[in-house]
Amino acid sequence: MTELEKARAIINQTDKEMARLFEQRMDAARIVAEYKKANGLPIDDFVREAEIIARNTEYIENEDYRSYYVSFLQGNIDLSKKLQHKLLDGMRVAYSGVEGAFANIAAEKIFPDAKAIGFKDFKAAYKAVADGECDCAVLPIENSHNGDVGQVLDLAFFGSLYISGVYEIEVIQNLLGNKGATLSTIKEVISHPQALGQCAEFIREKGYKTTESVNTAVAVKTVAESGRTDIAAIGSVEAGKKFGLEKIEGHINESGTNTTRFAVFTRAEKKPTPNDKHFVMLFTVKNSAGSLGEAITIIGKHGFNLKALKSRPTKELIWDYYFYAEGEGDIMSDEGKAMLEDLKECCNNLKILGHFEKEILIK
Repeated sequence: MTELEKARAIINQTDKEMARLFEQRMDAARIVAEYKKANGLPIDDFVREAEIIARNTEYIENEDYRSYYVSFLQGNIDLSKKLQHKLLDGMRVAYSGVEGAFANIAAEKIFPDAKAIGFKDFKAAYKAVADGECDCAVLPIENSHNGDVGQVLDLAFFGSLYISGVYEIEVIQNLLGNKGATLSTIKEVISHPQALGQCAEFIREKGYKTTESVNTAVAVKTVAESGRTDIAAIGSVEAGKKFGLEKIEGHINESGTNTTRFAVFTRAEKKPTPNDKHFVMLFTVKNSAGSLGEAITIIGKHGFNLKALKSRPTKELIWDYYFYAEGEGDIMSDEGKAMLEDLKECCNNLKILGHFEKEILIK
């Protein structure tokens, strides 16, 4: 056997073994896809990809081969994601509103392969997941300009779903009208109360009357169906295009950094990983002096940073409140479990709503 034949025999044997390992890897990718579907997680995880490439490249001893191996690894990762995209094609994601609403845009950006399904309101979208009609729901929890979305926080407190991740998406509001409408012909603007609040300065400056709508996309649809040039909608460019409205003026929201935080709600609680450094929990405190202060002290004593603490009426008893808390740290660690045990001393109800690696900015 010549040296060439020996080399080719080695390549053939190696390729045979690699084919077996490739199938094994893709079988694992299939399991990952099912887990992501059940837990409402997006396919792309660039931090994890970077870790895989950095760690595995260290196994290559020949420096000349390292750059080629990086390409080899990236190719494997891309093929795994292609399989996951194919498997998640039947995933159903609930949101509140109609096509073109910001929640619809958010759902499609987080889950580009899934089927986004609009519901009439937050409660209906949440219920669709709880009842098994959809795999997860993408719902807003906070806007940087107008604050918390109380209805969604209430659903989280009284409902059974968990949060698998939080995503921050920039919201750009636009003035949209029928053909022939101008800044001077418009007398009234229609939109969701949050959008009207975000654009209050612009509306006040123009002297427009305001009318509330269930969401921005419905407002756009209402204006389009009217055919009138004396009313306009405030919403996304995407919604305007869908319903045939023209952009009269863009980026009319008061804040230049207008973002909305969306949470992904799922039936299954995400399994903890050592990388989970953010958490959301809900609790009520006992009706005794200092209980809330004691709860906050316990969280800090165990080394967890409380980023946000918000109160909402429970609606069960007058002047009775529950608390929505967001913090930093691995709440599923031994220290986290000890903290939760200590919190039981001053809390009546305590629920870990979600834990995840980090909040993700979606562009």
